[in-house]
Amino acid sequence: MHTLHKMAFGSAALAAIFALSGCGGSGSMSGDVAGSQAVSNKGPVASATIQADGVMGLNGDSSIFVPSTTSLRLEGFAHTNHLIKLGGSGVNPAAFNGYAPADIRAAYGVPSSGGSGTIVIVDAYNDPYALADFNYFSAQYGLPQETSTSVTASTNKVFQVVYASGRRPSNNSGWSQEADLDIEWAHAMAPSAKIVLVEASSASTTALYNADNVAATIAGVHQCSNSWGGGEYSTEASSDGTFNHTGVVYFFSSGDTGGAQQYPSASVNVVAVGGTSLTMSGGVRTNETAWNGAGCGPSAYEPRPSFQSGISGIVGSHRGIADVSAVADPNTGVLVRWNGGWYIFGGTSVACPIIAGITNMAGTNRSGGPAQNAQFYANLGSANFYDVTSGTAGSYSAAVGWDWPTGVGSPNGLGGF
Repeated sequence: MHTLHKMAFGSAALAAIFALSGCGGSGSMSGDVAGSQAVSNKGPVASATIQADGVMGLNGDSSIFVPSTTSLRLEGFAHTNHLIKLGGSGVNPAAFNGYAPADIRAAYGVPSSGGSGTIVIVDAYNDPYALADFNYFSAQYGLPQETSTSVTASTNKVFQVVYASGRRPSNNSGWSQEADLDIEWAHAMAPSAKIVLVEASSASTTALYNADNVAATIAGVHQCSNSWGGGEYSTEASSDGTFNHTGVVYFFSSGDTGGAQQYPSASVNVVAVGGTSLTMSGGVRTNETAWNGAGCGPSAYEPRPSFQSGISGIVGSHRGIADVSAVADPNTGVLVRWNGGWYIFGGTSVACPIIAGITNMAGTNRSGGPAQNAQFYANLGSANFYDVTSGTAGSYSAAVGWDWPTGVGSPNGLGGF
């Protein structure tokens, strides 16, 4: 069974993590814990010690940190969907038993080389560590590195940053953690694809939607990964067009809300990526269950899309979330290089770039989210996906076939993509 070494945060690690800042807006920082690692869309944080910059300790587990950018809920702003299990500066990643790229590739049947075109990552604010951490992670795991010292040069072959507004945004530690996770793990799944980080000017949904429109203009883009979201709202369908650009598949993490929905993962135009708890032994997946923190459920406002007609008996007349899933449980999390240190990250923020990267590896280049989802649902119940049949997220349980927390299941090779 895969286990994690319970290593306490040292003072240096705490100092690094507690340099976090919020989403850039004003207002109180709130969230709510439902299950051991779930953060809800509203309400006070329970069973946790509130810090000025996040939450340290959930339901007695002092090793899980919820950044303020994940727990903060402000109308008109998005939050990240990442959690931190363990980590610190000056730590060898081998000291942690978190998953490395080779582990996840083995679990999901993904080749060690391949990928093409461009995967765009959309996040808010500037990540000042992006290039250094991307290259360090790549060197650690034998992945291509970006040789240019100019992170914004369009001639870069491996990694590039684009400022969505045309100007470099201000820095934000919590969002830089999210960005490092996203760029590193999309790269880990599709090493030969160029990774482009598009930085929104802030965490406002207006700025992030603009960044998603900019993403569609990036040369060679086929996949766009977004590990952020917010609560649903009655007029959200008017924003669905943001994620409808021919030839670009938009992926959104379903959230760390323990059975609650969020937008844009509820959009009919995107692939909603849920979360699992992954167990491996001897380099082989031995079990995968629904993660109790995964966001899921019926959309309050979006109608059932055509690609879900085959599961109408489950979802009814509303769009069902999620579509597909991958590892997200911070207790079975992945290794991430951030700000000169190694950490174990979890949350559906992990699952989203993994699925986007695997989609790129498949090389199918679907016309958009609905077409990509149609392919996933056409493979429901096939050997191309691992059917997750146990575990719960909020009031929703995994089951044979499609289920709310994990969708069609997790990858089992590239055939379902």
